[in-house]
Amino acid sequence: MDRSKQVDPNGLEASLIQIINSHHSSSLKLRESTEKAKKDGIRCARRVSELLVDSVNREVQEAFVMQKRIEMEIRALTASILQFGKQTDQWLAASHSINTAIKEIGDFENWMKTMEFDCKSINAAICNIHQE
Repeated sequence: MDRSKQVDPNGLEASLIQIINSHHSSSLKLRESTEKAKKDGIRCARRVSELLVDSVNREVQEAFVMQKRIEMEIRALTASILQFGKQTDQWLAASHSINTAIKEIGDFENWMKTMEFDCKSINAAICNIHQE
């Protein structure tokens, strides 16, 4: 067989070359399609990841803001508690003073009653001496 012969376009060799070229062409198209799908998948995954991170970050930020508000409320409540504690101590001191004053008034009243009774007794004794 002479290899210098021209290839018969309808022959077996031409059919194989056409199949190989067709396979190569479809393989390239499939590779391009696969690569494009891969890039689209990566882009979509990146977008989903960004959305999830944004969502989580938003919730974390809201939690942080709420934590700061709670801390400010705690400080305000602590200041109020200290103020009310001081006011309560003042009220206790005032009520103790009032109780002491009332006791002193009661003691004074008893002393006055005793003095009145003693004066009446002395007066009665003087009257009795004077009448005798």
